Amino acid sequence: MFTGIIESIGKVQRIENLGEDSRLVITAEPAVIASLKSGDSIAINGVCLTVTTFDKETFITDASAETLSVTSLGHLENGSHVNLERAMLLSDRMHGHIVSGHVDATGTVIERVADGRSVRFSIEIPSSLQRYVCKKGSVCIDGVSLTVNEKDHNRFSINVIPHTLEKTIIIDYHEGTVVNIEVDMIARYLESLYTPA
Repeated sequence: MFTGIIESIGKVQRIENLGEDSRLVITAEPAVIASLKSGDSIAINGVCLTVTTFDKETFITDASAETLSVTSLGHLENGSHVNLERAMLLSDRMHGHIVSGHVDATGTVIERVADGRSVRFSIEIPSSLQRYVCKKGSVCIDGVSLTVNEKDHNRFSINVIPHTLEKTIIIDYHEGTVVNIEVDMIARYLESLYTPA
């Protein structure tokens, strides 16, 4: 489980294609590397993956064909920057919202507009997800816990403050950027409870 509060930005050092799967070699800050153990969960752009090995500067994780097909990880290149968050501790404060790291689909940035000191982004998502997104509700974009400002069918907008822009890869978003979307877990469970089997 994660909170959607990004700890640091990593960098893809190398991508190894292993048939339909890929192995990602990620450079991370010493503070992140120092606490890792083999088998740990780590969210990369909101995708929960398993740390297999690591050294003083990098860690390695594998992405299956399924993961590559439903997330934006297949778009990564050598040198790409990625949002990183280690799995939450039960003793931590819950700063964002409950994030599973199981991406529902990808969305596309369709607009970026300056809004005071913040930046407003409009994002288009698959129609199948629109019922899970509501005004002032939570949504996870590339692993970042954010609040929905407005919603219009399968499009919604978010405002990103300067701190979040500086500490995440959102600062590089532009029209056409493909992003990972995880809808609010509570909305999914409520639908499951009230939908006849």
